[in-house]
Amino acid sequence: MLSETSTATVRATLPAVGAAIGDIADLFYRKLFAAHPELLRDLFNRGNQASGAQRQALAGSLAAFATGLVEHPDTRPDVMLSRIAHKHASLGVTAEQYEVVHTHLFAAIADVLGDAVTPEVAAAWDEVYWLMAGALIAVEERLYAQRGVVAGDVWSEWEVAGRIEETADVATFRLRPADGAPAPAFRPGQYVSVQVELPDGARQIRQYSLSRAPGSALRSITVKRVRGEGSPDGEVSRHLHARTRTGDRLRVSVPYGDLVLDHTDAPLLLASAGIGCTPMLSMLEHLVDTGHRSPVTVVHADRSPAAHALRTDHALFTGKLPDAEAHFWYEDPEPGHRADRTGRVDLTGLVVPSGTHAYLCGPLPFMRAVRGQLLAKGVRAADIHYEVFGPDLWLAAG
Repeated sequence: MLSETSTATVRATLPAVGAAIGDIADLFYRKLFAAHPELLRDLFNRGNQASGAQRQALAGSLAAFATGLVEHPDTRPDVMLSRIAHKHASLGVTAEQYEVVHTHLFAAIADVLGDAVTPEVAAAWDEVYWLMAGALIAVEERLYAQRGVVAGDVWSEWEVAGRIEETADVATFRLRPADGAPAPAFRPGQYVSVQVELPDGARQIRQYSLSRAPGSALRSITVKRVRGEGSPDGEVSRHLHARTRTGDRLRVSVPYGDLVLDHTDAPLLLASAGIGCTPMLSMLEHLVDTGHRSPVTVVHADRSPAAHALRTDHALFTGKLPDAEAHFWYEDPEPGHRADRTGRVDLTGLVVPSGTHAYLCGPLPFMRAVRGQLLAKGVRAADIHYEVFGPDLWLAAG
């Protein structure tokens, strides 16, 4: 809880800080990477930095946290903190790195706001920062302890046991620990971080959902090649597609992620678009493996049947459940495909049972549209769960 004095100061300065938060975030990252270029090379996603997505997410999360402290002092944005902490844990972030961030963030605040940053203002926002940082550090320490690893020591070598070409732009990599140890357990919906060394020496990291059920002998990640040659966007996926073959080794983290399959006694709706199907396939296969009997509605949107990665498994697992239906929408369908399953997802004709818990993964516009339709059908907002591939601009925006 923010102190009374700092609450008044933050409330008074929040409009000015909020208006400048984008500039602050931009300058912060420039200062951070100038002082620690290894962080951009080996920790931060260069694609998200180039696009501005990471700066936007940082600005949004800081503003949302500060606003919550002054507007809702008795509550804490645990959903936002949990999502950030899981991502940090998958990267091996440690408590000491928050000191580095603090140094450069507050230097950026001082440079952008100038004389407006009085000692009182600096002290108040310092309190905001450490309340947020302290909460994240506590969650991350708990996540490390749950995995039985020392803080930050999340990496190990894995061998590629097989590779499957799912579509022209999607490949599945079957993985096993290189030391022969059992693969770490995970919950359906979680992801791993994968680090690869690129031709320029950078060791870039990306997160990929585990696309098979926890009971599988091997762990699988299904990777879509992101186009954009010559840009940092997609440089890891392109590297995996072009260079990674059976027998190669990858540096892989233990699994993390807060979108996990719960409420399995309730009716479920699993909605995805594009490569967002990967966590849903893990959930769906797990439901088959565990003999799930409640209703399941599967919704997926894609450009075409040929572009629909894991399409066969999507239909196969759905068909193995006793009370499940699959509905696939395609922008460019095959001849004979239902007209009302062409184009964008429209849930109007679907029956969504009372008490449904929905899990969404895909581009933000898709998830916003589906969420709105589910709310209109009476699904509680608290029962709609989602995963974003990349910085969570939806959650940071409030």
